[in-house]
Order: sequence, then C-alpha cells, then structure tokens
Amino acid sequence: MGIIIALLSGALMSIQGVMNTGVTKQSSIWTAAGWVQLSAFLVCIMMWLISGRQPISALWQVEPKYMLLGGILGALITYTVIRSVDSLGPAQSALLIVVSQIIIAYGIELFGLMGVEKAGFEWKKALGAAIAIVGIIIFKR
Repeated sequence: MGIIIALLSGALMSIQGVMNTGVTKQSSIWTAAGWVQLSAFLVCIMMWLISGRQPISALWQVEPKYMLLGGILGALITYTVIRSVDSLGPAQSALLIVVSQIIIAYGIELFGLMGVEKAGFEWKKALGAAIAIVGIIIFKR
C-alpha cells in the first residue's frame, strides 16, 4: 500500500506543479502559491471535521518545535516547483525534484537527522543516487 500511495503522491505533485504554473501565468507566483496554501488549508479543515477532530492544542506539544515549520516549507516548495516547471518544463523539473528528494532523504537517514532512525551507509543506495544523476544528464541531452 505504501508503494501505491508514494506513486500517487508523485503523480499528484507533477499534476499540481503544472496546474500551479498555469495559475501563475494568469496571476502571479505569490497569488498562486497563496491560493494553493489556502485551498489546502480548507481541505484540511474539512477532513479534520470529517475524520475525528483531534485537539488542535496538541500542536503546541510538538517537540522539537522546528517540526512545526512544515507549512513554511510547503509555501517554499510551491514556489520552487512553479519556478522550475515554468523554466524547465514538467518532465525535467520532476526528474530533478525526485533526485534531490532521494539524495536529501538518504542524507537524513544516514545522519539520523530530525528524529529519523540513523541508517548505515550502503553502497547500493549511493550507487542508485549516482545512477539517477546520470539519468538526468542523459535525459537532458
């Protein structure tokens, strides 16, 4: 099930990037990014009302506090995806975004950052990331 959800997530991110870029061309980047965040917030409220209504005050108990910065990162992600899709096109942007995600996520695991369990270095994972980078170079040419 995790694989299906991850594939769906990637597909939705690619579609959203193209949609957001289209909105930006007809408005502005921060208008589009703001709309994305506002509409996502409204969906979150609706899902919260439908799915259980856990206390919002639990947010103030989150430790470490920097974990609460995800929304700020979400706004920056929206901005950078729009800019990259506009500049590079959907396919090349998605390729670079995914490779960046792989490298950063592996670094987070490798060094045990942000509360993630530390993983040992594996050559096959490093080789996989290197192959992905080579794939970008081939795709570009």
